Amino acid sequence: MASVKPFRGLRPAPELADKVVSLPYDVMDSAEARAITSQNELSFLRVTKSEVDLAPDVNPYSEEVYQKANENLQDFIKKGILIQDEKPCFYIYKQQMGSHTQVGLVATASVVEYNNNIIKKHELTRPDKEQDRVNNIMATQAQTGAVFITYKANDHMNAVIAQGMTKQPVYDFVTEDGNRHTLYIVDDAVKIKAIEQAFARIESLYIADGHHRSAAAARVYETRKANNPEHTGEEDYARFLAVIIPHTMTKIMDYNRVVKDLNGLTEDTFLEKIQEQFIIEPCTRISCKAEYPHYFGMYLNKAWYKLVAKPGSYDEADPVGKLDVSILQRNLLEPILGIGNLRTDKRIDFVGGIRGMGELERLVDSEEYVVAFSMFPTSTKDLMAIADAGEIMPPKSTWFEPKLRDAIAVHLINGGN
Repeated sequence: MASVKPFRGLRPAPELADKVVSLPYDVMDSAEARAITSQNELSFLRVTKSEVDLAPDVNPYSEEVYQKANENLQDFIKKGILIQDEKPCFYIYKQQMGSHTQVGLVATASVVEYNNNIIKKHELTRPDKEQDRVNNIMATQAQTGAVFITYKANDHMNAVIAQGMTKQPVYDFVTEDGNRHTLYIVDDAVKIKAIEQAFARIESLYIADGHHRSAAAARVYETRKANNPEHTGEEDYARFLAVIIPHTMTKIMDYNRVVKDLNGLTEDTFLEKIQEQFIIEPCTRISCKAEYPHYFGMYLNKAWYKLVAKPGSYDEADPVGKLDVSILQRNLLEPILGIGNLRTDKRIDFVGGIRGMGELERLVDSEEYVVAFSMFPTSTKDLMAIADAGEIMPPKSTWFEPKLRDAIAVHLINGGN
């Protein structure tokens, strides 16, 4: 069963919250982060992407960067930009993006349960990205970004969480992207106990987004445990920061592909080869957004095409093989365009659906890329089924929105609760 615990959150002073909270470190590059912090010196990117405060030619994975992260975090604490709650609390984090609303519990999850697969994974991690977060955690002695976790929704849990939103929120603001962020503090002992007991009934939790953060927390745990002869398992480093949202509230958007060339093929030959595994026809709409599973839009030479995977070109009984990202990879990207490894091939890039279909057209029309593919979003149920089966999803299968904001609450691991 899953265990969640409250913690003494380090979080922005209420009047500064809208300036301090930041998008996650991994949805932008250093140049984009510099542009943001140049306009807002209170941005928490100065901790999560602290190279912004160093020379542009500094290696973002150098020891200097991680020490700067700690220096900036301590400065934020010293100046009262970040304050720590006096006693352990749960926090309820509500986000609104247009008509979509999601409500999650901000809590700490167990590293041991992560290691024992009570908290299930569906994605492989890259060693360099994992090490980057390990270094950041070790330097700051803080988990600065939350792991996005989901679970199978139930009415009892919904009611328990709703009870945590009866008081006035401590934060309620709108960020530059138009999304609304509201945070409630749950410090009542009865409500805290009710939340803990409700989660104890849940058999499994699922990592939706944040595999590198959770893997890094697990590695830090092993290091700290090995160096602590009095380890009990109750230390702060034995848990990691999470925002836990029911599966019915998660929103996965399309995660589209753009490719730089046709692998030496002419356009006519390329279109001919596609017909072996797909039904292809011109798209009569202005843009060809995928409307259902196994349907793909393709933008080539200023024209949209509709591609539908032919029956028999995939295994509907295979939880990974039936994913659209797998079908496109196995039946088109690899055999026709020669793209075998999505993690390392420089000829392909990925575009989150939040950027819209127009971004795919722009990239191809700019001639930086030759062809674009729009995808139907992977479902949260598919994600759970794959995790339950112990399988791994292909890279770049999911794009979650709205993004959880860093610094809504930070989990310090340099002492007890």
